[in-house]
Amino acid sequence: MRQKFNRIIKSERPVLVDFYADWCQPCKQIPPILKEVKSTFKENIRIIKVNVDNNPFIASHYQVKSIPTLILFKQGSVQWTKEGIVDQSELNSVITRHLNSN
Repeated sequence: MRQKFNRIIKSERPVLVDFYADWCQPCKQIPPILKEVKSTFKENIRIIKVNVDNNPFIASHYQVKSIPTLILFKQGSVQWTKEGIVDQSELNSVITRHLNSN
């Protein structure tokens, strides 16, 4: 999983990673927001989910201390991190800003 994850986040297009756990109640609020974000940005962004219980090394490497945590990567580097629930408008503006920067 680690190698696949590293390959995905090094993509040219931004990658939004949702760190979550099945038992986490607030985490359940994130998927509908991500679905709307994906429909807005279509192929300009990739969104993946990482279960922290199944992938503790990845979560630890990126210092995910609480969930949900969203991290936006661009060409393998962290561009933005947010712990907790994020609203769709904030997420849209963050993604737009990073899509337009080189």
